[in-house]
Amino acid sequence: MTKRDASPGAAYLVTGSDEVLVANEVRDLIGELLGARDASLVVEEQSVDDLEDGEPGPIIDAFMTPPFLVDRRIVVVRRAGRLTADASRQVAAALATPPPGAVLILSGDGGTPTPTLKKAVAAVGEVISVGTRTAGEKKSYLSDHLRHAPVRLNAAATKVLADHLGEDLGRLNGILETLASAYGTDVTVDPAMLAPYLGQKGQVPIWDLTDRVEEGDAEEALKVLARMMGPGGISAHVLTASFDNRFSQLARLDGADVRSGDDVVAILGGAPFVAKKLFALSSRISHEGVVRALDLIGEADLALKGGSGLEERLVTEVLVARLSHLCAAGR
Repeated sequence: MTKRDASPGAAYLVTGSDEVLVANEVRDLIGELLGARDASLVVEEQSVDDLEDGEPGPIIDAFMTPPFLVDRRIVVVRRAGRLTADASRQVAAALATPPPGAVLILSGDGGTPTPTLKKAVAAVGEVISVGTRTAGEKKSYLSDHLRHAPVRLNAAATKVLADHLGEDLGRLNGILETLASAYGTDVTVDPAMLAPYLGQKGQVPIWDLTDRVEEGDAEEALKVLARMMGPGGISAHVLTASFDNRFSQLARLDGADVRSGDDVVAILGGAPFVAKKLFALSSRISHEGVVRALDLIGEADLALKGGSGLEERLVTEVLVARLSHLCAAGR
């Protein structure tokens, strides 16, 4: 019996920018709180989209109804991110006096839950964030879910899975469940056992590409680009705009008295870790290099708008290779 199952809070709010990950977390939470109980007797689902004029009366009534014939009642509310400020206040008021045995699970998809709702849930239960915006959050999410997975992945298989999924962490649960069905639970999976169940590679963050370019590694940059521009991938225009933003920032630093990442933040703003990268890059690339890079980006932009007749992918590959070589020369 898990800690949550043994002594659940009165309410849980699951938040995150990826609705698939939020839905997966809600599903896991329901399973954890349900235990061996009969779901048909315990779980009731509602959606904010089905509320009349957004009034949360049905949600509050369901939550305040005591369990019948069972020791626990779980009310699941989908699209809770769409609750209005007034509806959130009403739900928060109900949470102040939760009935014994009742648990409210709010799936924070569809919008951004209000601070009032978050505070009320935190007071009687738990706000669960499944944020995966940063590399650290992604690593933490993957590690946590692998730790509680029905199968064990060895270190090599974990690396293969992380590299393969990239940004597409919403597929993680499905792959783990498939592995458990194929090999049984508590089995240790190696890369050879994992390979048949991986499916298509997921997307990777754009900084995987810009980092390889800025390192001057044209070969690796082109490999990342090929993955990013595959079926359903990122637009060449978006990539070009990203490079334009990066080298335009370098142009703003050109000639300034920049001695650290803190100086970069003072001039450009933004996150310190990005400033650190820009500072390192600005110290390697000359004024002529920055001008040349912006010229290359401008040529690529015109080509993508029909100026050359070349395919988008080829235009982008040429740009990535040229910028990589330029950064390598600067280094």
